[in-house]
Amino acid sequence: MPLPWALLVTLLLAAAGYVVGRSRAFASATDSRTLHSRPNYHGMNVALLALTPALVVMVAGSLLRMAGVLSADGGPVVGLVALGAAILGLGLGMTRISAGYMARNSVERIILGLLMFCSSIAIATTVGIVLSLIFETGNFFQRYSWTQFFFGLEWQPRFEGNSRLGMLPLLWGTLYISFIALLVAVPIGLFGAIYLSEYATSRVRSIAKPLVELLAGIPTIVYGLFALVTVGPMLRDAIAQPLGLGSSASSVMTAGLVMGIMLIPFVSSLSDDIINAVPQSLRDGALGLGSTPSETIRKVVLPAALPGIVGAVLLAASRAIGETMIVVLGAGAAATLSLNPFEAMTTITVKIVSQLTGDNDFSSPETLVAFALGLTLFVITLALNVVALIIVRKYREQYE
Repeated sequence: MPLPWALLVTLLLAAAGYVVGRSRAFASATDSRTLHSRPNYHGMNVALLALTPALVVMVAGSLLRMAGVLSADGGPVVGLVALGAAILGLGLGMTRISAGYMARNSVERIILGLLMFCSSIAIATTVGIVLSLIFETGNFFQRYSWTQFFFGLEWQPRFEGNSRLGMLPLLWGTLYISFIALLVAVPIGLFGAIYLSEYATSRVRSIAKPLVELLAGIPTIVYGLFALVTVGPMLRDAIAQPLGLGSSASSVMTAGLVMGIMLIPFVSSLSDDIINAVPQSLRDGALGLGSTPSETIRKVVLPAALPGIVGAVLLAASRAIGETMIVVLGAGAAATLSLNPFEAMTTITVKIVSQLTGDNDFSSPETLVAFALGLTLFVITLALNVVALIIVRKYREQYE
């Protein structure tokens, strides 16, 4: 039986088991008050005992097929085994129905196991991603010198050989664009958060805060098109060409400005929530001692909220480092080392995409280098998140 049909039949069996189990629970006792668990729990227990083992068999069969242990034609076999497991579970659940059976405890144990399984998926996925990056990066360094990769100043992949795969130009472009983006996002986002939390009326706040957070819902490809069509030509015609700094619409400044606009909701929303978490008693005490509202914000509220604000800024920085589409359309694809903000540059994420695009030999250094770049980016982003977590935990104020 194919897996989709096996899943459908299993769901029907589970639904029928719930109805029949509930009815049999009512019939097992002359008075419903003598039941240890409510009839709904008996029905749920039967349904879960039918559904859970079948799902386990289907998931295990799918994993075995992905690993190559089972052939592609093994789906009907897995479906039949899953259906048999569902029938056995259904029969087991039916035999357990009685007035004294603790069906509620059984249901809670099964649900707890399902919750633990779901929570472990994220951990297993993270471990799988890290291991795949590590293994493929090891294969890359068997074919290419790690010293040239980490300290090389040129990025010139050539699939016919003699490639120069130094990551420093890519790392420089990543940090340069992210720095400009934070210069835009942090002041605007922080000042906006201060206004919304300390000065704006409830009516203005109810309108302005959703509008600011709406920026976070705009797809990054739209931001990239905005950078390509509007911001880039405007910066070129108004600043770069008159000053002799460049004639290209694709530049670090273009991508940085647009990325900074995209990051404003991250900084503003998180900072607003952190500032609002500062107890009102601190504000009242400062105002009672004669401080003005602006002095209260500068000397009381912001110092109390500073660890959380720093954490929000570092989280925004990790978001900027991992951005791709805005850089592709706004900054270009040139791997260069330059201080000119109106010159085209690129980032690590852009080159990861470009190296894995096309019909390239997967075993070549020019393709495997994408995994080395991905692992480097993963370590940088992880370090930023760890630093943010340490700062928040170490300097977080505890209020009663």
